Amino acid sequence: MWRQRTPDKPPRLFDRGGEWAVLTAFASRPQPHAMLGIVSGRRRMGKTYLLRAVAEQYGGFYFGATAGTTAESLRQFSAALAEYQGSPVPFSFATWDDAISYLFTVAARRREDVGAEAGDAPFLVVIDEFPYLVKAAPELPSLLQRAIDRFQVEESRMRLLLCGSAMSVMGGLLASTAPLRGRAQLELVVRPFGYRAAAEFWGAGDDPALAARLHAVVGGTPAYRRQFLADDIPVSLGDFDDWVCRTVLSPFSPLFREARYLLAEEADIRDTALYHSVLAAVAQGNTTRGGIAGYIGRKSVDISHPLNVLEDSHLLMREPDVFRAGKSQYRITEPLINFYEAVMRPAWTRLEGGQASEVWAQSAERFAAQVAGPHFEAVCRDYLIGPGNSLLGSALGQVGCGVVSDPQERRQIEVDVAVVEPGSGGSSPAVTVLGEAKWGTVMGLKHLARLARARDLLAARGMDTSRCGLACFSAAGFSDALRAEAERGDVLLIGLDELYGRVTPTTLLS
Repeated sequence: MWRQRTPDKPPRLFDRGGEWAVLTAFASRPQPHAMLGIVSGRRRMGKTYLLRAVAEQYGGFYFGATAGTTAESLRQFSAALAEYQGSPVPFSFATWDDAISYLFTVAARRREDVGAEAGDAPFLVVIDEFPYLVKAAPELPSLLQRAIDRFQVEESRMRLLLCGSAMSVMGGLLASTAPLRGRAQLELVVRPFGYRAAAEFWGAGDDPALAARLHAVVGGTPAYRRQFLADDIPVSLGDFDDWVCRTVLSPFSPLFREARYLLAEEADIRDTALYHSVLAAVAQGNTTRGGIAGYIGRKSVDISHPLNVLEDSHLLMREPDVFRAGKSQYRITEPLINFYEAVMRPAWTRLEGGQASEVWAQSAERFAAQVAGPHFEAVCRDYLIGPGNSLLGSALGQVGCGVVSDPQERRQIEVDVAVVEPGSGGSSPAVTVLGEAKWGTVMGLKHLARLARARDLLAARGMDTSRCGLACFSAAGFSDALRAEAERGDVLLIGLDELYGRVTPTTLLS
C-alpha cells in the first residue's frame, strides 16, 4: 500500500499548524476510495494561501473559481486542468457533468496512466471559491454527490477539497437534505489567528498593551497586515494612534471600506442598510434581541432573519447566559466591523473629508467603552478556554458570561467571565469561576466584593459554589489592597502580561 511521509509545514506559513495537520492527513489517507473535504472561512483568512501550499506538496490540481457564467467557468476549469496535465490542447467540456465525470475518472485511472506505485498515491483536487460555481450552476453539488457515491464503491484515489468564503453557502453544503450531506470526511473552518498568535504576527508579542489594542481593531485576519497594509505596522504603543489614523481611518487605505465590503460580500445579505443597523445596535451595547429590535425600530420577530444570516456568516455570535436558561446576548465576532460601527460609521463624512486625527482624538471614550472593553472581555474568556485552562484545577466546564439578579439590592450583576460545570445525576451545576474584566479601570476590592456577592446569590439558588474561585481581569492593573487580598485568598489576578504569556499567574484556583 502506498505510504507518504506527511510533509512539514512550509516556513512561509505562519501558525496554522493544526490546519496543516488535518489537511495533509486528509490528502495522505491511503484508502482506495474517493474522499471529500469542505474548507470554509471568512475572506482574508489565508485559505487560498494554505490550500495552494498543500496542493504544491502533493502535486495536486488547484483551481480557483471566479464569478462568471457557467460557460466561462467551464472554459477556465478546462484550461486549468489541461495545463495541469500538460495537454497541448485545452479540454472542451460541454457541461459540468462532463467535467466532473472526467475529473473522477482521471483519479480512478491513475494506476494505468502513471504506473502502479505512483498510481496508488491519492489525487488531490482543490476547487477554491466553490460558491461562485454553485451560483452559476446550482446542480454542481448533486453532480459531485453522484460521482462520490460511485467512487466510494469503485476504486478511486480522489481527494477533493471544496473551499469557499461565503459561509452560508459552504455551511449549507452539508446541511439537512443537501446532496453532499454525509459524504464529507473533513469539515474545516479556517478561523482568524488567536489573540496570542496575532500579537506575534503583527510584531507586538513583546508589547501586550499594543497587541491588545491592535487585536481590538483588526483581530487575527492575516491579510490585513501583508496584502492590505504592505507591512505598515505600529512600531510601538506610542505609534498606535498615528497608525490608526494613517491606515484604518484613512480614506486612501484599503482597510477604510473593508468592513462595508465584508458585509456586502455575503451571498444572503441583500439589504445591507438593515444589517448595518443590526450590527450598529450591538456595537452600541444593545446586545439582546429586544435591545437590537428597539434600537432599529423593529419588532423582535422581524429581526430573526438578519440575526440568523449574520450568525451563519460568522459575523455575529449568540452567547448564551450561563446562569439563565433561554437568555442570551449577541456579540460581533469581527473586530474591524465592530470598530467600524462604533467609531467610523457615526463620523463617516468627516473621515471621508480627511479628518482622521480629529475623529480619533474625539473617539477615545467610545473606543474604550464600545470596542476595547467588550473585546477585552471576550479575550479573557478565550484565555480560560485556551492557555489559562490549567489554572482551573478541575474539569473545564462551559466558559461564558451571564447576569445574576440581586433582588435585595434591586440590581443585576454582570459576570464577564464564568465557568459552569453541568450537573450530573442528582448533583447541581457547579460554578468554578466568576470573573470581572475591566479595560481601563484599575480594579480594587469593590470589584471583588461584587463577585463575592454574585457567588452568594448563586449558592442561594442551589448552584454548587464550594469550589468557586474569583478572578479579576484588568488591562489597567490592580490596587495594592486587591493584590494583598489575592495573596491571602482564592483570588486570581490576570493582567495583560498574564494574558499574553509574559508572566505566569502565581495564584491558582483550587
